[in-house]
Amino acid sequence: MMKNILMPTDFSENAWNALLYAKQLFKNTKCNFYIVHVSDFIDSPMNTAFYEEGENGQTQELVESSKKQLTNLLRKIENNISNKNHNYIGLHEHGFFLETIKEHIAQKKINLIVMGTTGVTGMRKRIIGSNSGDVITKVKCNTLIIPKGVVFSVPQEVAFPTDYNIFYSHNILDAITEMLGLCEGNIRVMNVSKADRELTITQQKNREYLFDYLNETFDKNNSFHTITNKSVNAAIQCFVESRDIDMIIMVAKNLNFIQQILFDSLTEKVSFHTSVPFFVIHE
Repeated sequence: MMKNILMPTDFSENAWNALLYAKQLFKNTKCNFYIVHVSDFIDSPMNTAFYEEGENGQTQELVESSKKQLTNLLRKIENNISNKNHNYIGLHEHGFFLETIKEHIAQKKINLIVMGTTGVTGMRKRIIGSNSGDVITKVKCNTLIIPKGVVFSVPQEVAFPTDYNIFYSHNILDAITEMLGLCEGNIRVMNVSKADRELTITQQKNREYLFDYLNETFDKNNSFHTITNKSVNAAIQCFVESRDIDMIIMVAKNLNFIQQILFDSLTEKVSFHTSVPFFVIHE
């Protein structure tokens, strides 16, 4: 069955790197890669020549430039990373980024978004860029984020941080299973606990359900860990570094937990997710 993957691009090295990662990860999977560039002139860098020409001239210049870049990108893909299993389709849009992404997800029946992130964007002072953050939290589609500079290697160790507060639906478990199937890696379920705090009955039931599923599906490739730490972010960073984690899987439904992991770190702190891809699952 053909997989439809949407890849937003700003023609940066990070976007190209995300393409390289996706090409390798899905090398044996039949895929349509939709490479989309969204020209949003609110955020576009403009030189004085564009201003002098007035709005119409400025708009036309920017559109023509980005269309040319998209054509060049598709040519670069064809010359450098072509694969008989993969089709690459270029899409050029002008409008608001999130709305455009949502439209294409519906129209193209997209299964997955893959995008790169620079790590820090402007005044946000957060570890992941604003577009990546918006997609993760506001677009209901599974998303794989490839941080700046990540070189592809088959993920052998996959971390799944969870607080057991959500029920693991079939969609969640299927997405985990598919990702682990691509890399044949080990899944390490980790719970960050505050000292002397036991799981609630609901958390225990959710943990048991996940435990049974993973033992049935990945008998020798799973383990469960509880780490006591006041900071979720610090605990996961320690876990990722000490166990050489290659990818992190998270569930978007657990938004509060995701925000603790991804959005609470200021740029002054070195964070694990500047170097580890993370896969966010939406139901």
